[in-house]
Amino acid sequence: MDFSRFLSDEFEVKGWVNAAFRAVQQEEAPGKVDAHAATLVMKLQLFIQEVNNAVEETSHQALQNMPRVLREVEVLKQEATFLKEQMILVKEDIKKFEEDTAQSMQVLVEIDQVKSRMQLAAESLQEADKWSTLSADIEETLKTQDVSLISAKLTSMQSSLAMLVDTPDYSEKCVHLEALKNRLEAMASPQIVAAFNSQSVDQAKMFVKVFTEIDRMPQLLAYYYKCHKVQLVAVWQELCQSDLSLHRQLSELYDTLLGTWHCQLQWAAQVFKNPHEIVTVLLIQTLGALVPSIPVCLSTAMERTAQDTRLAQLLELHGASVHFAKGLEVAMLPNLKEQNLVKVMELVEVVYAPYKPYQLEYGDLEEENLLIQMSAVPLEHWEVIDCVQELNHSVNKLFILAGGAIDNCLKLTDGLGVCGLLKALKALFSKYTSDFTNTLQSIRKKCKLDDVLADSPFQEDWTAFQNSVRIISICGELLHRCGDFEQQLGNRILSAAGKYLSDSYSPCSFSGFQDTSSAEKKSSIKNPWQEYNYLLKENPSEYASLMETLYTLKEKGTSNHNLLASSRAALSRLNQLCHQLAFDSVFLRIKQQLLLLPRMEGWSSGGIGETLTDDLPNFSLTPLEYISNIGQYIMSLPLHLEPFVTQEDSALELALHAGKLPYPPEQGEELPELDNVADYWLGSIARATMQTYCEVILQIPQLTAHSTKQLATDVDYLINVMDALGLQPSRTLQNIVTLLKAKPDEFRQAAKSLPRRMAAGIAAMRGLE
Repeated sequence: MDFSRFLSDEFEVKGWVNAAFRAVQQEEAPGKVDAHAATLVMKLQLFIQEVNNAVEETSHQALQNMPRVLREVEVLKQEATFLKEQMILVKEDIKKFEEDTAQSMQVLVEIDQVKSRMQLAAESLQEADKWSTLSADIEETLKTQDVSLISAKLTSMQSSLAMLVDTPDYSEKCVHLEALKNRLEAMASPQIVAAFNSQSVDQAKMFVKVFTEIDRMPQLLAYYYKCHKVQLVAVWQELCQSDLSLHRQLSELYDTLLGTWHCQLQWAAQVFKNPHEIVTVLLIQTLGALVPSIPVCLSTAMERTAQDTRLAQLLELHGASVHFAKGLEVAMLPNLKEQNLVKVMELVEVVYAPYKPYQLEYGDLEEENLLIQMSAVPLEHWEVIDCVQELNHSVNKLFILAGGAIDNCLKLTDGLGVCGLLKALKALFSKYTSDFTNTLQSIRKKCKLDDVLADSPFQEDWTAFQNSVRIISICGELLHRCGDFEQQLGNRILSAAGKYLSDSYSPCSFSGFQDTSSAEKKSSIKNPWQEYNYLLKENPSEYASLMETLYTLKEKGTSNHNLLASSRAALSRLNQLCHQLAFDSVFLRIKQQLLLLPRMEGWSSGGIGETLTDDLPNFSLTPLEYISNIGQYIMSLPLHLEPFVTQEDSALELALHAGKLPYPPEQGEELPELDNVADYWLGSIARATMQTYCEVILQIPQLTAHSTKQLATDVDYLINVMDALGLQPSRTLQNIVTLLKAKPDEFRQAAKSLPRRMAAGIAAMRGLE
């Protein structure tokens, strides 16, 4: 039996008993439960007896050991008391010792201070004596013209002077020492210049050692810079006096400077401790000392250049500087960690600084260039077919100019001029759409679409419509290529200028972007040639706009953007004008015929036909010529609209779906024609015809009984034409024909459910008031 369960804190009597009997019921016969219970009771009694015996024995042993434990505790207490008394005695001894020796230690400290002061005084006296000796001997030493010996004397005097800081005449001695250094420098200057000009390594090393010892290293470097700077400036002045172009002059200068960098770096590495920084400063000082300066040369060249080639000239000159910068970058990259990045950044600024004013004005320069180039693209011609041909050719020219503008932006500004680029592109598309619109107006005049001559003879001429369809196709090509160009623009902007956008940039916090950039710069060494950013300091607002544009492109993707939203809207309006041109070219012939209607003399005059046909049925009348011409013209429309369905022209299809025609279907009507462009056009022209027909009918001053039947016949003919084409006649036209067919005594009843104004007009014409 396992008695460990009785020790558990969660022991429960009922649970233990049930578990014991459950096991018996599963393994043995039910009749043996009583025997098993008796066995359990006996085992428990025996276990209780054993526990009682163990407790009794343990208690007996504890009582026997108690006196011995008490005695040991008493002994331990006595020992602790003794130890406490001993510690108190030791503490008192230490305190007494400190009191007895404190005065002695103070005396020792004072003696040591006196000793130190005496040693310092002795050294000062020695240095003062040494200064006096050196001062007396220096004149003789200067007469020897031995630079090394003089330098050694001056170094010793400098060391002596450092010990005489607290003497009354210290400042006078400093002035005297500086005067001696000046005399040494003046004495050695011819040799220094000769050493640097001849590139003598040994001589240069000796002067570096001498000038380092006398703390005159900056003056020695000034000699080095001046020697080479004079030579390089002379090369530039010789180039300026030559007949070479400015681009060629800059290229020659930059080649000379790049060669100087390589050869001087190799020489300076043998002489100076920081050759990279020294040669970098040499280039900075040389570029700053050029006469005439590069900015002046650039300004003069730009003033002399024609407006249409100004940007190209600037890009060519900038390309020469970029080539020079790339050469220096390649030369510096292997040893970038050894460079003084502050000086390298200063060199980058000096190289690119001449172009900064033009980079900041890039948008205006590009806009001026694009408008000049666009003005050279002819769209207007005497013949309409030539105008259409030029419009077709102009699409490719437009996007060549736009693509070239992107190239110019990336070359001149490295993507920082994106805001100016977008402004210039907007101006380009605005200029193009304006010229295109003017050409459309010219075509309208040539086709006489705005001159509706009612008395002109009817003749079918589909040339204007065919030209209009070609122009619509051109608009489709414009819309298609504008979408592709906009996506290409977004991709190129993001790939070129995306490096300026921090991963943690948020449009809501520009300061956060700046802080993150600083942290990133501290964490890794960055290439100054790639970090040049003229826009951040010169125009922060434009830079913020650039960051927002880049952020939008990055977050929404280059296919979901509005970089050229206004230009796309302008092209859509242009497409709408082309649709109106095509519509007017078709509807003009119909409108000319309809305008004849109110002025026809037969409507109000009675005659033989009037008396003879009063009682004749309506089918005996035939449609008049004007409506016959219109009907035949409309019936021929599907043939001319067939290219809309059969031609596989994606540009034309895009333009047709993007454009809207006048006279759209009324709301509530079934619109199956919207699925078919040809049906859509046919429906629009038919609705225009019916609406205009209704308007001119209501302008007829008077109708006789005969002319009323004739007009009803004409209207029925037009309705039959519409039915033949599968078109629904308008409600207004159906109402008019109902009122025209109504007999005089039935007119009032027929007009009850029709518009009152129309009914009153028809009644007045028929004289039924």
